[in-house]
Amino acid sequence: MSDEASPEPPKVPYWHVWTDEDGVSRQTLCVMSEFELSSISPPAKPQWLGAKTHAGADISVTVLPVGWVGDWHENPKPQWIIPLSGRWWVETMDGERVEMGPGEISFGEDQDTRARDGRQGHLSGTAGDQPAVLMLVQLEGGPGPHSPCRFK
Repeated sequence: MSDEASPEPPKVPYWHVWTDEDGVSRQTLCVMSEFELSSISPPAKPQWLGAKTHAGADISVTVLPVGWVGDWHENPKPQWIIPLSGRWWVETMDGERVEMGPGEISFGEDQDTRARDGRQGHLSGTAGDQPAVLMLVQLEGGPGPHSPCRFK
């Protein structure tokens, strides 16, 4: 394997939990592909950097116990959810259920949903026989447009 970076920008998938115009939460598999080959701090060699900045962010780590299932709820703020270990799942109001583990990213932005049949926002829980350790990066401000894949 060469030390040189690939000439094509990488593609990094993420799940986007979002609210449509009818107030229904949905999940869409999106791809971040806007990266620039540059040094993060010269003289370090160039690497693919994709700034996905947002003013004001809080970072925390949460541990969901084995067998944990949360009630239906909206994400408290738009937030990146990055599994560090274990597995977890998210079910949205449209019936889509996605299971994720380390290396699989979700962006939770299902604010402004409208309750239907006892469901509002999303349901989530742990999968498997290990706790799910998740890093949360919560963004200040409200949700973006009612459409998927806002981070490119």
